[in-house]
Amino acid sequence: MNRRHCAAAAITLVCALSLLTDPVQAMAAPTPDSTPSPSASAPSSPGPSSEKDLEKVREQIETLYRQAAAATDAYNLAEEQTKKQSGEIVKLAKAIVDGQARIAELKDRAGAQAREQYRNGGLPPGAQLVLSDDPQLFLDGVNKVRTSQQASKTVLAELNRTQEDLETYTQDASSNWHKLETNRVKQAKAKKKINARIAAAEKLESELETEERARLRRLEQEAANRAQSAWLATRPVQDVEAISGEASAAGKAAIAFATAQIGKPYVWGATGPGTYDCSGLTMRAWAAAGRPIPRTSQEQWRLLPRIDIKDMRPGDLIIYHADASHVAMYVGDGTIVHSPRPGRHVTLAGAGSMKILGVVRPDK
Repeated sequence: MNRRHCAAAAITLVCALSLLTDPVQAMAAPTPDSTPSPSASAPSSPGPSSEKDLEKVREQIETLYRQAAAATDAYNLAEEQTKKQSGEIVKLAKAIVDGQARIAELKDRAGAQAREQYRNGGLPPGAQLVLSDDPQLFLDGVNKVRTSQQASKTVLAELNRTQEDLETYTQDASSNWHKLETNRVKQAKAKKKINARIAAAEKLESELETEERARLRRLEQEAANRAQSAWLATRPVQDVEAISGEASAAGKAAIAFATAQIGKPYVWGATGPGTYDCSGLTMRAWAAAGRPIPRTSQEQWRLLPRIDIKDMRPGDLIIYHADASHVAMYVGDGTIVHSPRPGRHVTLAGAGSMKILGVVRPDK
């Protein structure tokens, strides 16, 4: 590998970092999503007239928003990984620049030693000693030779080591750039899927008459109430009482932050202060309590300590659905605060109003 060429090429990464401010828009359009749009089965006008038909529409809309939530988690994770890779590239680019400067300095020192030898007639120090007739000069020269040889070895060893480091930095920078590009593609695909699912759900709802939309809201609430009642029915009385226990000091601070956001709209990918998605709300709430946690609901489920639901206390996070695509904060008495989905606002709801996957505790 031409080392100078590799190092120079890697430095161009610094200039390319200007693209990172808007990674998704910088990408070429991804291959169209081949998944058939659920909106294809949407009812045509006039809208559904019976409760049974309207219930089917509600289930379709719920499915679409669930799919959008899963894609939002994928987008958020790719965004976090993109930020991480961008930071790594900046560090590596700086290391490359510093390494080049150090190599230039070492080459100057090696050149100075070579020039000194030239000024001494081009003879190596050992040969000069042999030609010396002065014993004292000979003894003094021995020490100078040893010092000079050690200095030369040190310079050459450091030069080789720095060149090797520079090649490693260049390879690492290329690897990180590849990862960055991969995450940008993931973001673009997730963004497209999110927008498609939300648009399909909004289209379904927009085709309903005003009175039907009001009935749809009632059906949504009734479905949530049924799920909550079924969940409570499966919990022994002592469990329900236990999970209404005392929150930790950090948990109280997180709850205070989360409940103060009630009424603010859901926006996918948002982390406040005016809008939130589900994991954006829980992340900010626990950050306000002094406990940083992962950005996405799936990473919160994967990385935070898990606890049994019977041991749940206010401030804990409840992860929902088999794909861990939704998260809410438990506030006690069987209630959560969460940011539900597009078109809704941060609100209180029953802890069992959705299918629970498990519970995690950020401050365990």
